[in-house]
Amino acid sequence: MTGSIRRCPRDFTYTLRDTCPVCGAPTTSPHPARFSPEDRYGHYRRIARQWMK
Repeated sequence: MTGSIRRCPRDFTYTLRDTCPVCGAPTTSPHPARFSPEDRYGHYRRIARQWMK
């Protein structure tokens, strides 16, 4: 079986399908976005996060 694992945002079930077998909602990747050391906007995100505290 090949493919990547996916997660339903409604009921948090994991599956290999594009739609949730329980509720029929479209599934998404559960993995975070890739990290890039050349992130142009990281400085602004850190300032905004600190400002929100």
